Amino acid sequence: MEMYRPTKAVINLEAIRNNLSAFQKRAGDAEVIAVVKADGYGHGAEEIARTAVDCGVRMLAVATPDEALLLRRAGIEQELLVMGAVPAAFVPVAQRENVIITALSLEWIEAAEKAAVSEQPLRVHLKVDTGMGRLGIQPEEAQEAFAKLASEKFSFDGIFTHFAAADEQNPALFEQQVERMNGVLEQLPEGVMVHVSNSAAALMHPSVACDAVRIGISLYGISPSPYVGEHSPITLEPALSLETQIVHIKKVQPGATISYGATYRSEDEEWIATLPVGYADGMLRGLQGQEVLVRGERVPIVGRICMDQCMIRLKEQLPVGEPVQLIGRQGDGEVLIDEWAEKLGTIPYEIPCILTKRVPRIYVNGTKNAGSPFQSNDSMVR
Repeated sequence: MEMYRPTKAVINLEAIRNNLSAFQKRAGDAEVIAVVKADGYGHGAEEIARTAVDCGVRMLAVATPDEALLLRRAGIEQELLVMGAVPAAFVPVAQRENVIITALSLEWIEAAEKAAVSEQPLRVHLKVDTGMGRLGIQPEEAQEAFAKLASEKFSFDGIFTHFAAADEQNPALFEQQVERMNGVLEQLPEGVMVHVSNSAAALMHPSVACDAVRIGISLYGISPSPYVGEHSPITLEPALSLETQIVHIKKVQPGATISYGATYRSEDEEWIATLPVGYADGMLRGLQGQEVLVRGERVPIVGRICMDQCMIRLKEQLPVGEPVQLIGRQGDGEVLIDEWAEKLGTIPYEIPCILTKRVPRIYVNGTKNAGSPFQSNDSMVR
């Protein structure tokens, strides 16, 4: 589809492949589960899934039943694990679509057994709450859960937990969770896949890799935390950059006000440029004052960010159509997702997820593998 608005997110699939390859090497004999929930952390689940499959990934993980079905409808045939809560009504659909779902309580197991309709057993992974406090059976319920999952209605394929603090310097909670999970695994029947590591644990605690590691945020080149970023044994490659262009420019006199509320007032004669990007695109109002790159140099956003537009202050007159880098590299400069997160008082995970559907994702550096929709060095719009 023709695009008439210059604001776009560019997704470098080579960065995805490189990050994935680095984790595959670090994991050793353990396989890598690529986590593509939340539309691939805002990068595009289908495209990231296909890229992961091209790299030999056998299993993909999502958060919701709907996310799993979207991938199935897109022709993704790899194993799909739904890690979030699934209603019993989805059980027959999971059986039909060969989707693995999470058993998260003894009551859920009982309800799922009643809902199963196919002769094909329902494939499940059991979630154990070792300290996250979110979903999963308690460790002391493990033996009873194992007994219930021995029913012919189930195929008990895997067991997992989620670390709440693997990205922090203090290892106390992480070690406590490992100890609790080890207690559960001592009772585990043979032939059940075990996966406990998230991105942070895979980077900082490789000894707990088990049968597989789940790589989410770092698949996209984003560090789970500043501490992990400083100590990571892997140099991650950010896959997402955010670009736009100047659509209007004018010289304003001293004392001129910019945007709603007149929160910015020029001190001298200034060149003010307008960019076609605003909070409806995910560039939230809290980013007022954030710097962007123009010709490789940093310039500030001035005035309140509007729904569809924002303004920047330039050092000189530049032409309409001049490229502006909101996130990513331009020349010798770089704006990191981490900067946006710090400015907004949040974590880097949120930033690509808040970029709305109005911002097209442009895919570059695809592969030529059979079954892939990409051609090398070509772009694909979504």
